Amino acid sequence: MKFKSFSLAQNLNEVYASFPEAKQKPLIGLTTNFSDGDATIRDRYYMQVVKAGGTPVLIPPVDDNDTLVNTLEHLDGLLLTGGADFNPLWCGEEPAPQLHHINAQRDRAELMLTRLAYNRQIPMLGICRGIQTLAMALGGKVRQDIALTNTDRMSSPVKHSQDADREEPTHSVELAEGSVLANLYGSGRIYVNSFHHQAVGDPGEKFRVTAKAPDGVIEAIESTEFKGIMGVQWHPEWLGEEGQPVFQWLVREAELFHQTKELHERILTLDTHCDTPMFFPQGVRFDQRDPRILYDLHKMTDGRQDAVIMVAYLPQPKLGQQFSQTVDIAGILKHNPDMQGINSQLSPMAYADLIFDKLERIVDEQSQYISVARTPADLYEDKRQGRKSIMFGIENGLALNHDVANVRHFAQRGVVYITLCHNGDNDICDSARGCNTHNGVSQFGEKVIQAMNDEGIMVDLSHAAEKSFYDALDISRTPIVCSHSNSRALCDVPRNLTDDQLRALARKGGVAHITLYHGFLRKDGEATVLDAIEHLEHAIDIMGIDHVGIGTDFDGDGTVRGCADASELINFTMQLLRRRYSERDIVKIWGGNWLRVMAQVQAVRNQ
Repeated sequence: MKFKSFSLAQNLNEVYASFPEAKQKPLIGLTTNFSDGDATIRDRYYMQVVKAGGTPVLIPPVDDNDTLVNTLEHLDGLLLTGGADFNPLWCGEEPAPQLHHINAQRDRAELMLTRLAYNRQIPMLGICRGIQTLAMALGGKVRQDIALTNTDRMSSPVKHSQDADREEPTHSVELAEGSVLANLYGSGRIYVNSFHHQAVGDPGEKFRVTAKAPDGVIEAIESTEFKGIMGVQWHPEWLGEEGQPVFQWLVREAELFHQTKELHERILTLDTHCDTPMFFPQGVRFDQRDPRILYDLHKMTDGRQDAVIMVAYLPQPKLGQQFSQTVDIAGILKHNPDMQGINSQLSPMAYADLIFDKLERIVDEQSQYISVARTPADLYEDKRQGRKSIMFGIENGLALNHDVANVRHFAQRGVVYITLCHNGDNDICDSARGCNTHNGVSQFGEKVIQAMNDEGIMVDLSHAAEKSFYDALDISRTPIVCSHSNSRALCDVPRNLTDDQLRALARKGGVAHITLYHGFLRKDGEATVLDAIEHLEHAIDIMGIDHVGIGTDFDGDGTVRGCADASELINFTMQLLRRRYSERDIVKIWGGNWLRVMAQVQAVRNQ
C-alpha cells in the first residue's frame, strides 16, 4: 500500500472528496486456518481477491450455526482456502496410516458453511483443501492419500508436494475443452504449483472434472448445474498474474450474484404454478427444509422467491372410478389428525377445500413469515412487510362438482385461477390428453367460464386441448392464461402451445408461463435450465415480452438441472441477467405480466 500521510483528516478527505465514497465491490468471505489459538491466513489469498476487484472479509472457524447463517447473509462470494487434512469420518471412512494432521476446529464449520452457501446459490472457489471441502460437502469423495489410491497413474508419476518455491510451477495440468478454466486461460494446458498428498477421488453428481495432472490426479472441478462453483487443487494465490484468472472469475460471479440479490430485493417474483399441496398426505413440513418437497419456507428464502400460486391438484378419475379412489385419504388422516371427520367418499370440492384449509393452517402457524394473498395489492403489501405469499389455485375444474354455483364458493375462498381440466376430459372441456368428448368446451364449460369472469377468477388453459383453448378464448370476456405451458415448436407434445396459439393468446391480452417439467422442455435427453430459457425466449419472439412468465410446476414433476427447486429460482434470474435482460423486462417475466391480467380479471368482478 502506498503511504500517504499521518494526518487522519487528510486521509479522510480522500474518502469524502466524492460521492459515493467507494465503488461497490462484491464481498468475498475467506475461510481461515486455526493454529495455536489463532485464526490465520496467508496474505496472498486476500491480496489476490483485492487485485481481482473484490472486498475480502476473513471468516474465523467458528462452529456455531447462527454465526454461519448470519455470515452468509452478507457474502457475495466464498473462497475456501487450503490447509490440513479432513477427518475422514466425515466421509464415513476410517483414517489411513498416511493421514496427516487434521484440524477439527475447521472441519464442521467449513463443511456446514459450504453446504449452506450452496443452498443459497453463493458463488464459491475452493483451493487445495478447499476443492476437497467442496467435494465432501456436496456428495463427492476425497482420497486420503493419492499414493495409495491413485489407480490412473501414467508411466511418469508426478511429485505433488514440491520442494521448489511456492511461486514456481512444477507440473502441467490438462484442461477439459469448453471448461471455465480452459476459457479463462485460453489454453488446454497450464503449469501449476503443487502442495498436497490428498485429492478429490470422486467429484459427485454436482461437479465434473475439468483438469487432471499427467498421472490422472484430479486437479479441478466445476459445477454441472450452471452455478458459479469451481475448485482447483493447486495454489493460484502464489502464482501472481498467472493465478489471477480464477480470482477474477470468482469476483465476476460474485458481482452477478450481488446484482441479482439486489434486483430480487426491489422486484416482486411470482411463480404461478406449484403442486406442493399434493404432498400433504405424506406429512411434509413447510417450516422445515423438507427434502420431500421443492417448495418450503427455507427454499423460498434461499432462492429469494417472494410468492407462489399453490394449487389444489385433482386427479381426473378413469372411467368407472370414483374421485375418492384417486387421492390418499389414509395419508391425509394419518398426518392430519384434526381432519378425522373426512368422509371416505370425499368429493372433489371437499378435497379442494381440505387443501385450502391446510394451507391456511400452515400460514397461521408461520404468520410472521408468510401470508395468503388474493390480489396483486396483497402481494406487494406482503413484499413490503417482508413476508412470503401463497396464492390459491385449482388444477382441474372437476373441483366444481358439476355446479356453476361453486365458482362463487371458490372465489370467496380466494382462488385466483382454475385450470379447466387436467390429463383427461372432464365435464368442462376436452384435455390435451383426452378423447375429444365435447369437441372443445362443453355447454356446461361455457357457463363455468362466464361465471369465472363474473367472479374475477382467471381462466387457465394449461392442459386443455387445442379446440378447448380456442373455444375458451372466444367465450371469455377477460384475457385467459396458461399457467405452466411450453412451446410445441421446440418440444412437440400435445400439452405444449403452438405458435398460432401463442399469437392468439397475446392478441387477447393473455399470458403463457413456461414450465420446468422436463417432458415439456425436450423429448430426448436431459432438460436443463438452459432449455427453459430457450422456451421462454421463443415465447418472447412469438408473443412479445408483455405476455410471458414462469410457472415451475415444482412438486408436479417440474424440476431441471440448474433450477431444481425454489432455492434455485434466483439462478433463473442470473441466467436472464447474463443475457442482458433489463430490469423492466425481468419484472414482467417474474409475474408483472400475470398480475396485469389478474388485475383486469378481478376488476370485472369489482364492477
